[in-house]
Amino acid sequence: MVELFSEPIKSLPKVDIALQGVEGYIFQGIDKQIVFLQFNQAVEIPKHTHDDQWEIVLNGCVDLFINGKSIRYVKGDHFFIPKDVVHAAKVFAGYAAIIFFNEKTRYIPKG
Repeated sequence: MVELFSEPIKSLPKVDIALQGVEGYIFQGIDKQIVFLQFNQAVEIPKHTHDDQWEIVLNGCVDLFINGKSIRYVKGDHFFIPKDVVHAAKVFAGYAAIIFFNEKTRYIPKG
């Protein structure tokens, strides 16, 4: 898999994520966070909710299921999921993204 993230990003804490084949890094703000994720294998993410999420696709594709629709996003696309909106996703191997969460503890650093 092509390494997308530069050394300054790779020097951030690794994200603790309970998905097989996913690796990433976390930038933690006071009450928000940015996560840099790369998927080495396909992953199904079940329906869930959380605070606002904004995501930009760096590589690959994802099928987002939201408001009764399935929308495919590819490299260069971005999308916004408002707070408390139920959504799910099918993430394909090779997907990479930068994801902003309007909450402090969506993910935590490993360790």
